[in-house]
Amino acid sequence: MTAITVLVIAVAVIAVVTLAKAVRIVPQQRQDVVERLGKYKRTLNPGLNLLVPFIDAVRTKVDMREQVVSFPPQPVITSDNLVVSIDTVLYFKVVDSVRATYEISNFLQAIEQLTVTTLRNVIGSLDLERALTSREEINRHLSGVLDETTGRWGIKVTRVEIKAIEPPPSIRDSMEKQMRAERDRRAAILNAEGHKQSQILTAEGEKQAAVLRADGDRQARILQAEGQAKAIRTVFDAIHQANPSQKVLAYQYLQALPQIANGTANKVWIVPAELTKALEGMGGALGGLSQMVGDVPTPEASDGASAVEREAAEAAQAAAAAAQEIHDEVRVAEAQATGGKQPGLPAPEPVSPASLLNDPADQRERG
Repeated sequence: MTAITVLVIAVAVIAVVTLAKAVRIVPQQRQDVVERLGKYKRTLNPGLNLLVPFIDAVRTKVDMREQVVSFPPQPVITSDNLVVSIDTVLYFKVVDSVRATYEISNFLQAIEQLTVTTLRNVIGSLDLERALTSREEINRHLSGVLDETTGRWGIKVTRVEIKAIEPPPSIRDSMEKQMRAERDRRAAILNAEGHKQSQILTAEGEKQAAVLRADGDRQARILQAEGQAKAIRTVFDAIHQANPSQKVLAYQYLQALPQIANGTANKVWIVPAELTKALEGMGGALGGLSQMVGDVPTPEASDGASAVEREAAEAAQAAAAAAQEIHDEVRVAEAQATGGKQPGLPAPEPVSPASLLNDPADQRERG
């Protein structure tokens, strides 16, 4: 019984092992390369697969998913003899598991060495500044070279990225100083441009304000001149329509004499030559109102004449007072100028209001 039990157990173990060797379950996104007696037989696809026990054997299990590998920093010399350290990241996937198994022994190591070699060739033809600014160009060149070489290995390089380019510390310090100086220069230029624009806008504003002020002054002067012209024209038309006589004009002249003499800065009053003629006309007007040819006074005219005579008398009195005050100021000024040593001009005869209303001919004879 013991030998039979051992035999049964042995047969069962052999059956289990045989079944395990004969049945192979492959997961998704993986392919198994099968060899029969050391020679490639077939490739097992995902799912349930049957093998010949003890004859067929799985050589490799190939992962068909896209893989990412990061290579350590590699020292590379640029065209201007600077050593930079470059980190690269590679994305690839196996498209043919048979060639990836039999065409190369270790495709990952081969890809790494090929990447380093190609990177040194590309960077060696560029200077540091261009290498720092031409990452996209370097990536495209690396991707093209690697894809062309690894295609016969059944591998597809989907993307190559340069993760970092590290220049030497001294070069980094120089670059930082250069960038700082460049930023300061740009800031100074922008500040100057802003100040320039501000000055230009201020000047434009002042120019427009001056133009507007000048235009406003011009319009104001034009309107003022037009108003003065209209007023003069109105007065002129009124005078011509009223047709005033010489007597009225003389009376108006006499009324204006106190206003001419009224002034704090008037030290010397020059009496115009026309004053005599005006006084003559005034005297003639006052003395001959009743003797004018064809002029018959009426009661209303008599009252008006009396009022005119009163106003003329008042105006004459004011003019005489102003003339006497001017005479006194002239005498005082002359005394101050001569210092009281030399006699001045003879004092003119004082003018009284009554003399202004008398006959001008007698005044001329006394003069």
